[in-house]
Amino acid sequence: MATTATRQPVAPPLLLGAAVLVGWEAISRVGLVPEFFLPPPSAVATRLVADLGSGLLGYVVPTLVEAVLGCLLGAAVALPLGYLVFRSRHAAAALDPFLAASQALPAVAVAPLLMLWVGYGLIPIVILCALLVFFPIVLTTVLGLRGLDPDVREAALLDGADHWEMLRHIEAPLALPALLTGLRNGFTLSVTGAVVGEFVMGGRGLGMLVASRADSTDTAGLFVALALLVALAMSVYGLLGTLQRRSEN
Repeated sequence: MATTATRQPVAPPLLLGAAVLVGWEAISRVGLVPEFFLPPPSAVATRLVADLGSGLLGYVVPTLVEAVLGCLLGAAVALPLGYLVFRSRHAAAALDPFLAASQALPAVAVAPLLMLWVGYGLIPIVILCALLVFFPIVLTTVLGLRGLDPDVREAALLDGADHWEMLRHIEAPLALPALLTGLRNGFTLSVTGAVVGEFVMGGRGLGMLVASRADSTDTAGLFVALALLVALAMSVYGLLGTLQRRSEN
């Protein structure tokens, strides 16, 4: 029964998406908006098929690698730091202002600094992605751990569980859905970081493709690149959502 309760309905988003596409096609076909500004979905689909035959998917892999590595790097720092904030009031009081300040830094402003400090290529883009995912993962980690049933934790302590056993057998498994939520949201931000990084620091992925097609006013090609970015983010988001639902059952 838990599985049924957490399963997401498929029909509503499909119907809404179909309605948007039909409306979009109609607006473009009747000439309310020039095709140069808003090409119809049929033209975008035709261009997508043509681009797939000319190696379009080769642009997806670099962006995916950058986003995944950045998300993993951000999680590697954010998860233990979030646990420290949960465990220690002194750490929470000292770190909270700096954690909030990290969220206020725009990626577009940080990217040029990383380019000056680290240079071009994969490493600075991965660092930029990690900076973007850092705060959401820390926040969900702290909230997930603070939301645990105190009676369960107290029972484990009465049974003689030490800090490591508490983390391994009680806190981490029970907080896993919240942690996966942070990773889901973090990965979408990581894709954004990869695109911004490629804008500023160069690259061979979808961010570079978006920039080049925007410069050449290739509207249909630009929509194809944006559609691939959305599909990439939604695919990993859905995969992590499936893992999250399984962890809750």
